[in-house]
Amino acid sequence: MADVGDTAPDFIAPVATGDVESITLSDAVEDGPVVLAFFPGAFTSVCTTEMCSFRDRLSAFEDVDATVYGVSTDSPFSLNEFRSQNDLSFGLVSDHEKEIIDAYDVRTSFDHIGLHGLAKRAVFVVDSDRTISYAWVSDDPGVEPDYDEVATAAHAAD
Repeated sequence: MADVGDTAPDFIAPVATGDVESITLSDAVEDGPVVLAFFPGAFTSVCTTEMCSFRDRLSAFEDVDATVYGVSTDSPFSLNEFRSQNDLSFGLVSDHEKEIIDAYDVRTSFDHIGLHGLAKRAVFVVDSDRTISYAWVSDDPGVEPDYDEVATAAHAAD
């Protein structure tokens, strides 16, 4: 699993921003630290709460030039609707091909309902040199990250 001190796996993926654009992690970190908030699925209760919590705390990240991105395996078109319905102002990365969740080793399945290849709830803070300075991964999709801890990690990132 990707962990603190590791070089964050680079990726190129579609990002829902209201339009569908492309993001390359190695380019994104040039503007400052990046927070990658992986979540299992748009329009689910805990995931909606999590993304709205990042939305409500966004100024804490912007104050230190950190950029927040949600990451899920949903399509970029679904993610754009999710952004719109929840008034999210940050981008949502579509890992529809499941390459990012595999690179970060945060793939999970909900076998009891037949859903496979979703993202675990996880947060990584990536420094400007692509070093992971904070990593949190939950095996319980009902557990949210400690938002204050994530904000502190983003503040400490360079």
